[in-house]
Amino acid sequence: MIEEYSKFEAIADQWWDEDGKFSILHHINPLRIKYIVNQITAIKSLKYKKKDYLEKCSIIDIGCGGGLVCEPLARLGATVSGLDFVEKNINVAKDHSKKEFLKINYFLSDIDKLNLKKKYDVVLLLEVLEHLDNWENIIKKINLYLKPNGILIISTINRNIFSFFGAILIAERILKWIPKKTHSYEKLIKIKELTNTLEKNNFKISDISGLFYNPIKRKWNIDKSKTKINYFCTAIKIN
Repeated sequence: MIEEYSKFEAIADQWWDEDGKFSILHHINPLRIKYIVNQITAIKSLKYKKKDYLEKCSIIDIGCGGGLVCEPLARLGATVSGLDFVEKNINVAKDHSKKEFLKINYFLSDIDKLNLKKKYDVVLLLEVLEHLDNWENIIKKINLYLKPNGILIISTINRNIFSFFGAILIAERILKWIPKKTHSYEKLIKIKELTNTLEKNNFKISDISGLFYNPIKRKWNIDKSKTKINYFCTAIKIN
């Protein structure tokens, strides 16, 4: 984790620069928010009226970085917290949310030694697991911090020949969408590995969808059939 810490600390000041090191996240962020909101709506709509389903949700973004996901969700009415293990990330997130007059609870915590003080309706793990040495341990802990029927939403990268070329060779080394060595192929996670771990830890898989780039239209899309590289996984805690 020391190496991962150094990577993100070095570029922490660029979180809100749409043309900086995190520009790819700015491009996909509207889709990430759309996916999150749609999943919460689909699962919670039976319990809450549609107009206030997010207002009744407490959400924590684990590995929140500079707050790119936290801020849109806060604007939509959710009670949002953000956690990161890089102090500079948290400082950037706090400063930006203050400028935007948003009330978001940001705090510093070691993800590998997760010890939250409360339970949440929704836990987000976006582009986080593939950077961890023991991601299975985080899944085990997450269950403790979700309310009954709580929702866990994950986005990560599949491990296969397509992701090697697409996410590492092309995205990092050719197109330079993200800094080199952002990802290690060995740490990427096959869908079956993730779903098996979730099911072993008292989760029911609700959705698997792919996030892919159409080079012809130069546009990112979400499609259930295109999960070979980037994918989302939504799971519900079983009581």
